[in-house]
Amino acid sequence: MTITVSGRKMPVTDALRQYAEEKVGNAIKAVDADTVSTEIVLYTEKNPANPLPAICEVTVRVKGHIVRVEESEEDMYAAIDVAAAKVARQLRKYKTRVLDKKVRATERIVDYAHEDAHPESELDLDRLMDELSEDEIIRRKETEFTPMTEEEALIQIDLLGHDFFAYTDRDTNLVHILYRREDGGYGLLTQKED
Repeated sequence: MTITVSGRKMPVTDALRQYAEEKVGNAIKAVDADTVSTEIVLYTEKNPANPLPAICEVTVRVKGHIVRVEESEEDMYAAIDVAAAKVARQLRKYKTRVLDKKVRATERIVDYAHEDAHPESELDLDRLMDELSEDEIIRRKETEFTPMTEEEALIQIDLLGHDFFAYTDRDTNLVHILYRREDGGYGLLTQKED
């Protein structure tokens, strides 16, 4: 397993590098996860109004999945401690769900195409799309649409901690978007077959 420690717009001292490698490495070893690589990025926010300026981002690549954690604390050592603990929890969750085949039931996925349409929400969406212009897009990101099943997508959205996850369905080769619903559970947007 390789662990890479880097700083974003800040130098990383040898002591900080060693501490981060040791803490995150021990957390991964404690869970006994078969990781491919681990990347730790350390940086501080310059905003004096931010009470938690030290940020530690940890990205762990496990065969077929990515576990990502971002934690903020008052000092960098505390941020590393909290991030290492959270990585251990996420990897433990990964092992119980993927390796032990204890995956959430797929009936929680609601196919958006079969839900009753809500005209008022469509009007809001149309209004928002009219207001959005090209110069308001703050960030663009390229991603691979990895072929996977609904169960694997459920695991991935949970491990990443995102509100949505886009992937290619392994069986149909169509793009699907899995999203976390406000009332609990998940929804699934599917591409219409021709």
